[in-house]
Amino acid sequence: MLCVSVRKNCLIPFKELLAKLNSCSSDVPPVRSIISDISFAIKAGKDVGIPNVKFWAASACSFMGCLHYRELIKRGICPFKDENYLTDGTLDSPIDWIPGMRDIRLKDLPSFIRTTDPNDISFEFMGEEAQDCLNASAIIFNTFDALEHEVLEAFTSKFNYRNIYTLGPFPLLGRHVPENQAKSLNSSLWKPDSQCLEWLNQRERQSVVYVNYGSLATITHQHFKEFAWGLANSKQPFLWIIRPDFVVGGSAMLPEAFLEEIKDRGFIASWCAQDEVLTHPAVGAFFTHCGWNSIMESICGGVPLICCPAFGDQQTNCRYLCTEWEIGIEINHDVKRDEVQSLVREMMEGEKGKKMRSNAREWKKKAEEATNVGGSSYSNFDKFIKENLHHEEK
Repeated sequence: MLCVSVRKNCLIPFKELLAKLNSCSSDVPPVRSIISDISFAIKAGKDVGIPNVKFWAASACSFMGCLHYRELIKRGICPFKDENYLTDGTLDSPIDWIPGMRDIRLKDLPSFIRTTDPNDISFEFMGEEAQDCLNASAIIFNTFDALEHEVLEAFTSKFNYRNIYTLGPFPLLGRHVPENQAKSLNSSLWKPDSQCLEWLNQRERQSVVYVNYGSLATITHQHFKEFAWGLANSKQPFLWIIRPDFVVGGSAMLPEAFLEEIKDRGFIASWCAQDEVLTHPAVGAFFTHCGWNSIMESICGGVPLICCPAFGDQQTNCRYLCTEWEIGIEINHDVKRDEVQSLVREMMEGEKGKKMRSNAREWKKKAEEATNVGGSSYSNFDKFIKENLHHEEK
């Protein structure tokens, strides 16, 4: 697995790279700090005497969940004894001993716990990656204080760890970067289809459901069909991003009958500039797998979410979206067209959707305040630069 390969093979080459960079001529500035999202860089920094900063790319609430993987083992909860845990209600068991995480269940913790293997690599790797953050000089989160304050405060209190920098949402903080420099910043893994935005320009305000399961999540062919006909039957305009590898072991081709049904109100593409789509005034809801970058971009646009988490931190994010922040509705993972149709209509036309759209606008406002000059994320970024990248000037 990738995590095993990274742990085994990356440390030595990375240390060699640092040594090479720091032995170059005076024309090449030395490496003074390391910012990384994986723990081998923390060890490398300690070995060569360079301050190291951990960037946790997921939510702070999922981070707190991963930090307690060791406790789950100590309490004999994980790994599970047999596969019955999937169907016997075990995952609905409440967890009331993780500080800062109210009203959560086992199913709400990052999904790496869902194993019966004592040697499960993903479970062990993610738990230890979180623990290794405590050895870093500082930790960066793509979040803002108002959104995850309870879990951030609980982490600081329990682990007596003070060097936390909440710098998000990154897309809003990035608006302070000069435009001529920002053009070179692009997080897209594939080339976006520019026609997506052109199509949205022709739609009424908050009339479009945007559907995207991110860059990694996949679904079965049966769920793909249910999903497609649920969208069609909702009678709502939609923009659907379908990656070539989206359907497991099958084709992502759609039947002619479906294409004929949605020809006047559906647009399908293989990729898009999601940050621009989610801030487009025509978008009224986001059907998502609940990846953290997607959630941050949705908050930047003030767009509520229909949640279908797949793996990793997505279950935790979904729980918070639906219960704490109240800007999400969860759909059953065993996707059925009738439920897709019902939830899409509710989000676009119903009272619940109206309320969530209002809540989403409030979170957008708070995110903008955090990233404005003098806001918490803006000030934290300034503080981070001074305390971690200019440390030799102190």
